[in-house]
Amino acid sequence: MAEPQVPYTKHVSLPVGSSVTIRGKPAVCFSKNPEMQVDFHTEADGDSDIAFHFRVSFGLYVRMNSRQNGSWNCEVKSSDMPFADGQPFELHILVLQNEYQVMVNGQHYYSFPHRLSPQSVKLMQVWRDVSLSSVCVC
Repeated sequence: MAEPQVPYTKHVSLPVGSSVTIRGKPAVCFSKNPEMQVDFHTEADGDSDIAFHFRVSFGLYVRMNSRQNGSWNCEVKSSDMPFADGQPFELHILVLQNEYQVMVNGQHYYSFPHRLSPQSVKLMQVWRDVSLSSVCVC
């Protein structure tokens, strides 16, 4: 099976109980400041609202947010870095009733409350400086 190409874009439906599992690794070493971004868009284009935005600055911090009516909401930023330089990772995002539960390598990382309904999500995008081995929407 071929590895998913970056940027990776997929039309999705994310009802409560569904999940997204992304396996990959940073494309370059942390000293080169790689990033990874995962966005759950509410329409089939990149300019739409974003129900969940997960952006990793590898080795530095993780930012989470949402975008409504073209404006970003209050950002959540964590310097707790669950990703290791040069190491593969598994990012698992579970859609719960009131939040997205984010796990990295089997460990709970963060619970991000819904700001937009997860049922409104129509498109998922994974991009920036990451090599993907698999993406599964279950």
